[in-house]
This record gives sequence, C-alpha cells and structure tokens, in this order.
Amino acid sequence: MRVNPYLFFSGNCEEAFTFYQKVLGGKITAMMKHRGTEAEAYVPAEWVDKVMHAALDLGEDILMGSDSPPDHQEPMQSVYVSLQFADADEGKRIFDALAEGGTVKMPFSPTFFSAGFGMLVDKFGARWMVNAGEPSS
Repeated sequence: MRVNPYLFFSGNCEEAFTFYQKVLGGKITAMMKHRGTEAEAYVPAEWVDKVMHAALDLGEDILMGSDSPPDHQEPMQSVYVSLQFADADEGKRIFDALAEGGTVKMPFSPTFFSAGFGMLVDKFGARWMVNAGEPSS
C-alpha cells in the first residue's frame, strides 16, 4: 500500500506545485484544468482554468493536489506532510525553502530523535514537518 498526500488549494495550486517541484525536485506529471473536461460545467466560469488535479512525482512518492472551489474550500489544518531526509543539511535546505514567505511553527534544529527537525506552514497554507539525519550521540 502507498499513502499519497492530497492538498487542496484556494486557487493557487499550479503556483504551489511549480514551487514544490523547484524545491523538492521530481517532476509534475499532471496539471489538469477544468476547462475542456466534463467538470467545466460544474465550476464557476472564473474557475475553469484552475487545477482539477495535479501530481508531483517524487520517485517513490507522489504529492497530489487541486484547487477547491470557494464554496468547498476549507483551510488546511491539523495535517502535516512529513518529509524525511538522510542528510541534515539537505533537510535544512528544504525546510528553509519551504519556509520562505510562510510561518515557522518550530525552527529546524537538532532534537533527541534527529539531527534536524522543524515544522512550518508554507506561503500556500500547506503544513510541513521536515525530519533529517540521525541524532548526535
């Protein structure tokens, strides 16, 4: 079984996924808009060019998302996408990039369980936990 996070955005999914591809690497394999699909008739006219489904292939994992029309949008809360890195420097780099323009909830720093751990809400409203490396002995 695989578990793949699916994030809902309030109209900026394409921007968010372009940013995530830049920060996390991988490849966007889907960026389907409502326009031209059967779903076009069920969204407001100003929403037809919003993302109906996006996928970012990260190797073994896939991050997915879409724009949620205003009457269906709920803020992202209480769920964090957890990223695991073997290297603490790589974890710190990713943490800092995701935190730019967002809100750091817990600064990236050594803990008793890892060489570096931090929590943040990015500029798109997605919540992230970054965990990297083994703790120092």
